[in-house]
Amino acid sequence: MKSGADRQTTLARSVSLEGIGVHSGDPAVVTLHPADANTGIVFSGHDPVNKRDIEIPAHWRAVSATALCTVLGDPKAGGVSTVEHLMAALRGLGVDNAVIEVDGPEMPIMDGSSAAFVEAIDSVGLRRLAAARRYIKIKRTVRVDQGSAWCELRPHNGTRFDVTIDFDAEVIGRQAMVIDLTPETFRAEVARARTFGSVQEVEKLWALGFALGSSLENSVAISDGKVLNPEGTRWRDEFVRHKMLDAVGDLALAGLPILGAYRSYKGGHRMNHAILVELFQKAGPDAFEIVEAGLEAESRNAVPGALPQMALAGHGAS
Repeated sequence: MKSGADRQTTLARSVSLEGIGVHSGDPAVVTLHPADANTGIVFSGHDPVNKRDIEIPAHWRAVSATALCTVLGDPKAGGVSTVEHLMAALRGLGVDNAVIEVDGPEMPIMDGSSAAFVEAIDSVGLRRLAAARRYIKIKRTVRVDQGSAWCELRPHNGTRFDVTIDFDAEVIGRQAMVIDLTPETFRAEVARARTFGSVQEVEKLWALGFALGSSLENSVAISDGKVLNPEGTRWRDEFVRHKMLDAVGDLALAGLPILGAYRSYKGGHRMNHAILVELFQKAGPDAFEIVEAGLEAESRNAVPGALPQMALAGHGAS
């Protein structure tokens, strides 16, 4: 008999959240539904161009943009943007299978963190499934360099995130954080960290028709070296904590939990995605293996998107 931690999970029942899209400013509703074992995380929406319902697996192969947020598919044809905060909550709390129904092209931003998604998941609880959980086990170091920024996946007995940021803005500066990812550490140390940006950057995005829903209600705003939010920051180092949150969400698009250590310096959505492309497409067959909880390696050198019965076929600023 496997222990609870060795078995896949899903939600005990459906739960919905309402908010606005951070870029469109339009109302947005998302509903999280339970799903069978080996479904993975799947986004369900409607393609207004072809007038059909579609499903998009939460998978690195489905990523279409990483400039301002992480985008899956084509938002104009049923895709969905800003998925990283929900994906972080699902991975952080250990949810393996769920169908995410979204009523438009953008996830609701809520308060700019994963807190509302964590609260929603906790309100319905998780259900253990009979199937064993599977993992991507990192076998050797894989690295991506982009100028002075870099990121890497290294072998590690567990799931560790080691994130360092370095901004010119004095209120941020250089910050670093390391966590061993568990539901407890995610809730306590990461989930409530909000997205952030400078007022000058947001004004430029407004002029281009982006960030129309951005406000002090869902972002930490910085101007002239100061935080403008009346309540200040939730931690002194909330900025690196949010980058940690983004990394957890973006790497959840590997399709299975990762057994290994992820390290990044000056990272972001683009680099978080790039390390998955490097691992699965470029690193070679000895970089990872798929293992089943409590068992020996199940399938070596298999890309998660190609695993049998897995629904895994076929966004940079904070």
